[in-house]
Amino acid sequence: MSSAKIMNNNNSVEVASKIVSTGKVVPANAPIVDGVSHTGHWRSLVTVDNSTLKPISGLGAAAKRAEDFICGSFALLLLFPLMALISIIVKLDSTGPALFCQARSGRNREIIKVYKFRTMYQSGGEFRQAQKDDPRITRVGAFLRRTSLDELPQLFNVIQGSMSLVGPRPHPLKLDEDFKYVIPALTSRYSVKPGITGWAQINGFRGETSKVSDMVGRVEHDRYYIKHWSLWLDVKILVLTVFKGWTHENAY
Repeated sequence: MSSAKIMNNNNSVEVASKIVSTGKVVPANAPIVDGVSHTGHWRSLVTVDNSTLKPISGLGAAAKRAEDFICGSFALLLLFPLMALISIIVKLDSTGPALFCQARSGRNREIIKVYKFRTMYQSGGEFRQAQKDDPRITRVGAFLRRTSLDELPQLFNVIQGSMSLVGPRPHPLKLDEDFKYVIPALTSRYSVKPGITGWAQINGFRGETSKVSDMVGRVEHDRYYIKHWSLWLDVKILVLTVFKGWTHENAY
């Protein structure tokens, strides 16, 4: 039996050649999803809907940009005192800048710089997804991550135009590299701008993707959002975010 591992931030997505009960050999790069060998059309684990997605364009794109700029500017003005206070607390809690800038995937896989409040001690190590009780997270950082307040600086990204208030969450580049061959449909989520919040987030698919099914669920929800996008859906997601999108058991 040959095997290989695709590393995913100290967690691994096992890839193995395995003989199933029928005697059929599963392809060498057929993933083991949560302990179960995925046979059949394994090349795309997103099986609910694998159609081509169209980007938001025309009047829809103009309306969404207006929504982002107007609502984003209002939110920034409203929350700026809180953001200033958080910046001071972050600086007092640990050494380093208050803001953290990370390269992530934007629309059409364009590399964008995403702003967040720094929640970890400074280090120059390779990217590794945050885990529960991660020793790299500061005391203040743990609270900011648990309440999603560390995401507030992304309002600057929204006003700048590299992000939207609502859309698929932007992934660190390494995370996309880990999953793009296992879930080819993953790239379709980049047909629109990434968002501060999204359909996947309010439905619980956020935080660490320690299992392939975690990422599959996220991609399927992102694809649903893109296919059914409307200003009303954006408003619905924003309202639901206020009531249940800030905290989650996976927010650490």
